[in-house]
Amino acid sequence: MPPAPSAPTAERLASQLLSGPPAADAVAVAKHLLAIQGQDIRGARLAVRARTRGLSAADVDRALNEGLLLITWLNRGTLHLVRTEDYPLLQALTTPQLLTGNARRLAQEGVSVEAADRGVAVIERSLTEEGPLTRNQLRDRLDSADVPTQGQALVHLLMLSSLRGIAVRGPVAGSDHAFVSVRDWVGASATVGRPAALAELARRFLVGHGPADDRDLAKWAGITLRDARAGLSAVADTMHERPGGLLAISEVTTPQPKLPPPRLLGQFDPLLLGWVSREPIVGSHATIVTNNGLFRPFALVRGRAVGTWSMKKGRVVLATFAPLKRADANALESDAADVERFLSRT
Repeated sequence: MPPAPSAPTAERLASQLLSGPPAADAVAVAKHLLAIQGQDIRGARLAVRARTRGLSAADVDRALNEGLLLITWLNRGTLHLVRTEDYPLLQALTTPQLLTGNARRLAQEGVSVEAADRGVAVIERSLTEEGPLTRNQLRDRLDSADVPTQGQALVHLLMLSSLRGIAVRGPVAGSDHAFVSVRDWVGASATVGRPAALAELARRFLVGHGPADDRDLAKWAGITLRDARAGLSAVADTMHERPGGLLAISEVTTPQPKLPPPRLLGQFDPLLLGWVSREPIVGSHATIVTNNGLFRPFALVRGRAVGTWSMKKGRVVLATFAPLKRADANALESDAADVERFLSRT
């Protein structure tokens, strides 16, 4: 049996909506967590499942198709699922610092600055004139304009158009996730001053990830430590300090929340991505759960990773690190059935 988690870890599990009342729907999960890792869309769907009850993968896709959610490159240069109305905040604060790395990757793929600018113009025109287009459809448009798309060039051209606020991933059609014009899909948004934006980012981060500190915020959002501290300082009057200098949105110390029931979490679950250290969750099994930038689906019991799981022919296959108590094994078996139900309805 894994050791009991610390009080901060138990509180983080509650902040992550893994214990306590479930969220109402996919939009509510995205609102609470602010940004959900989304380079694996099944993982993003499963993050919603673990924090709600009775939904299906189709419900997440429906929110994407209705324009309530979108996926795009944001924090740390990775794809994230966010509420459409939260996109402007994250776009403004977390993408400018990604442009240098994107330019370097394009150059490595043989795409000149001139070709990259032409490619972004082609993407913008195509989405504006034709509406949602898949990655392969945009590749065809770029090829026709003699813009390089070989290797990883296409990915980084799409990323550049997203970093410039031109395109995001919107509606889902089967296995395809289409890109849309930000102007058409999101619309115009009011400009918020940087100090106020950093304050809102810090507040929202702590809602879904507290207790945490400035280093956690900087790592999660991909911003400088100076900006993280500025944002946290701006909302200091709404925070309560926990032991170890950790901060939470609370004016009084709250009792330690109950731990979540045994649960299966998907690949790239937000629980592993919100803080500098993952050790409180994965313990000595870090290289099994995470390896070379990949985050495997894992089983959580009493706030600790106790195994990994995969899908084979539509069924969950669980591989535990050690034998489990019968009650825990039964609970994970029941949750596995719910995973199968959830994913079967797309």
